[in-house]
Amino acid sequence: MAHPEKPFRVLLRVETRPGMAADFERTWREVGTAVTSDPANLGQWLMRSSEEEHVYYIISDWTDEPGFRAFEHSEQHVKHRERLHPFRSGGSMATMRAVYHLPKAETAQA
Repeated sequence: MAHPEKPFRVLLRVETRPGMAADFERTWREVGTAVTSDPANLGQWLMRSSEEEHVYYIISDWTDEPGFRAFEHSEQHVKHRERLHPFRSGGSMATMRAVYHLPKAETAQA
């Protein structure tokens, strides 16, 4: 059973080729709606490393692992990976499940 408060999270580390950051970002935005329109997807973020030049992180949350795996192996996703491949020089993927979530505490009004 899916637990939106404890999503299945995917963290991709993407190393881009020098001089291709703008093209990578543009293409990621173009193919990103296919990810977020998948019923099992809860949203995603593209983040640029503040410590490593040419490194990005993609974080996506999913209702559950089977939903993510179904999308990961879909023809649509394979086509999108092919579009992003020319901009990449390396990377890795980690998957995880939320154990706890502590929302921001409300501050007391004086």
